[in-house]
Amino acid sequence: MLSRRAVSAGLVSAAVAGCGEASTLPAVAAAPGQGGGRPGLDAALLAQGVDAARALPQLRSLIVARHGRSAFEQAFRGPGLDRPVNIKSASKTVLASVAGAAIARGELALDQPVAPILGRRVPAAADRRVRTITVEHLLAMAAGLEPTSGRNYGAWVSSRDWVGYALTRPFVDRPGGRMLYSTGTSHILSAVLTAATGRSTLELTRAWLGQPLDVEVPAWTRDPQGIYFGGNEMALSPRALLRFGEMHRNDGLHAGARILPADFVRDAWVSRGGRSPWTGYTYGLGWWIRESAGHPVYFAWGYGGQMVYVVPSLALTVVMTSDPAARGVTGHVQALHTLFDQALVPAAARGA
Repeated sequence: MLSRRAVSAGLVSAAVAGCGEASTLPAVAAAPGQGGGRPGLDAALLAQGVDAARALPQLRSLIVARHGRSAFEQAFRGPGLDRPVNIKSASKTVLASVAGAAIARGELALDQPVAPILGRRVPAAADRRVRTITVEHLLAMAAGLEPTSGRNYGAWVSSRDWVGYALTRPFVDRPGGRMLYSTGTSHILSAVLTAATGRSTLELTRAWLGQPLDVEVPAWTRDPQGIYFGGNEMALSPRALLRFGEMHRNDGLHAGARILPADFVRDAWVSRGGRSPWTGYTYGLGWWIRESAGHPVYFAWGYGGQMVYVVPSLALTVVMTSDPAARGVTGHVQALHTLFDQALVPAAARGA
């Protein structure tokens, strides 16, 4: 539990001036209709959250923005705020947005079966039900195939054909059934994007997200066939993640330019496939969904604590990056949720 002790508003400035790279300058453009003043967050609660954040040894950076303006941003340790870092499975949320951009351009459709797009990439040994898997099923983690994450991850990434291996897993549910978290499912989506457009997932991510958001997207891991990893190992800076989250909070707009269709952004935040048996959270199209103090929270989540939280009802976006190689990540991620729930959400709720 976080301390409930009162702290003065002046501690916010003191916290910002502490160790590591820090700035209170706006990190993103102000949302339409928002003036240039200070974002509305309760100063004491924000300072309490900063204190708690600094005490977490695995946490590397924290950015808190409200109404499109940065209230606090600091790299406590590790790389600076503009340096790309491994966002682990938060890559799945970015990939889902690339798919949304492909849908907007007519390259894909949500209800489109993916087997005809993949063609010969579908092994002859694959179950016939693979033919009924759609783009939406991949985005919603509802392909029905046995997951390649968890205990199955090592065998999958050691295979000679990641796409073929994922497509030949046995069915444990029907396509469109319950959510089955699987990095292999996201990787199939990367292969679908590549086949449908004739361009690599790296090219698409740079062209459709990186360039319009004005953020760097470095190359990342590829499978043995050259398909960019569709659910892990992307690198984005904390400030890039903030722009990504803010773009979604603004219904797909960034600096007045349309990046994603508003309908796709809203649809991505609709729960599908029931609750995860491990976390109790639901899943939309590439986004996890939970509540905090009665407010719907949509978040990207990467192993070790790579987080982008978006709370539209509070005009709040929070980015946290952590050491991706640290142990004891389950307790650390829960500490991040606690920090978010007990300090940052209340700070926004009580702010002006």
